[in-house]
Amino acid sequence: MKELKSIGVFCGSSEGNDTLIISQALKLGETLAKEKITLVYGAAKIGIMGNLAKASLKHHGKVIGVIPDFLKLKEVVHLGLDELITTSNMHQRKLKIHELSDGFIALPGGFGTFEELFEIITWAQLGLHQKPIGLLNSNGFYNDLINMIETMAAKGFLKIENLNLLIVDDDIDLLLGKMKAFKPKSVPKWLNVERT
Repeated sequence: MKELKSIGVFCGSSEGNDTLIISQALKLGETLAKEKITLVYGAAKIGIMGNLAKASLKHHGKVIGVIPDFLKLKEVVHLGLDELITTSNMHQRKLKIHELSDGFIALPGGFGTFEELFEIITWAQLGLHQKPIGLLNSNGFYNDLINMIETMAAKGFLKIENLNLLIVDDDIDLLLGKMKAFKPKSVPKWLNVERT
């Protein structure tokens, strides 16, 4: 079983309009705190991100926020975190979240969440990391995306081993269990860089 000391979470800076999604974000924050897993996230005090951090802090979890300079100026940053890291841009933010995390979970969100999720999966596909990547499919939010990814595989644009890099569940405890049991794919022979 893989030890997950920290998990990077990608999720929306909006709350959306589905109360079940909000409640699952709160439950994930609580669960990470109770399991003594550090939450690493985008440092916002608003939306799903804010709910996640609030729940983790409420249950005495450790929370690290990573935010680019220009977003700090918009006053969306959570100032009550255990640690706040400021980066020069969005790409540096993703690199820092990757560096600090033993695994990743995507909750519902918008374009930014999708972009972060697909970049971290692409890095895994290329062998740049071997960390588990979870998708919390709250209230079927990601059903259409899962279908699209399966279509990509069926049409020959995605290898099954890369499809299997994404660990999907709608239950937080089951998802974390699958992530801890994750066995990474073999590293591509052509890759000569050091992995973390």
